[in-house]
Amino acid sequence: MGNFLAGKVIAVTGAGRGIGRAVARAAAAEGARVVVNDYGVSVDGASPTSSVAEAVVKEIEAAGGEAVPVADDVSTMAGGQRIVDVALSSYGRLDGVVCVAGILRERMLFNMSEEEWDPVVATHLKGTFTVFRAAAAVMRQQRTGTLIGFTSGNHQGSVSQANYSAAKGGIISLVRSAALGLHKYGVTANAVAPVARTRMSANVPMELAEIGEPEDVAALVVYLLSERAREQEITGQVYTIAGPKIAVWAQPREVRSAYAEGAAWTPERIAEFLPGSVGVDPMPMLERLAGMERAARDGNRPNA
Repeated sequence: MGNFLAGKVIAVTGAGRGIGRAVARAAAAEGARVVVNDYGVSVDGASPTSSVAEAVVKEIEAAGGEAVPVADDVSTMAGGQRIVDVALSSYGRLDGVVCVAGILRERMLFNMSEEEWDPVVATHLKGTFTVFRAAAAVMRQQRTGTLIGFTSGNHQGSVSQANYSAAKGGIISLVRSAALGLHKYGVTANAVAPVARTRMSANVPMELAEIGEPEDVAALVVYLLSERAREQEITGQVYTIAGPKIAVWAQPREVRSAYAEGAAWTPERIAEFLPGSVGVDPMPMLERLAGMERAARDGNRPNA
């Protein structure tokens, strides 16, 4: 066992399988005491069971670590609060939370129902908020702590996952808001956009050119939870890790601007001025989609 997180208490949601499990195990291996949260549902959010979280706790304990299970649903305020309460009652403090929990319900936008939209947004986006909100209150008093949300490259958009993409984009804005609002209290907030082999990525209908394992992602998360990252004042960032590749996403910023001279803008003046002077910022995902469609027409498996 290492000591990268020695003395820290870390809570991980969605920790029963895949990336969440890898993060919980890696944090424990580096000396953290871990709250293992998992509602224990299938990929679409059905059939919850507490045995999933309990199994990971047993794995951590068998390896010589300390952990406690919580099977609550993070999409409820009570569930998010309970994760924090268990950390405090079990270990007396909370140094970091990692919100990995998520589900999928794929459908084209024009066919998507409310029952397919609400649970996905609730689990990903609200589930990050409920834990962040409860943890932030504790970390503000401690004047230290780290919040980590999980997003996806799909925050750029998705053909058949508008619910998932919207939630993942919201998580990035939530993380940046937390970084701004909690900076003066010594609390950092970052997001991770992983590309790894999990039960969710197994259903991606294309060959991913860059992909790693859950353990790769866990290594990045452990670093972001550590004092080493805090010393570098890493906050408000979005990182991708895909096997050997690690990347940071750009902060939102205006690309080009223009000002009306004299009279105010009218639709006619904008139509004449905007295309040549302001233009567009090309959409990478749209270009990639066009390439995939060409490959499919040629009988090849699309690459991403």
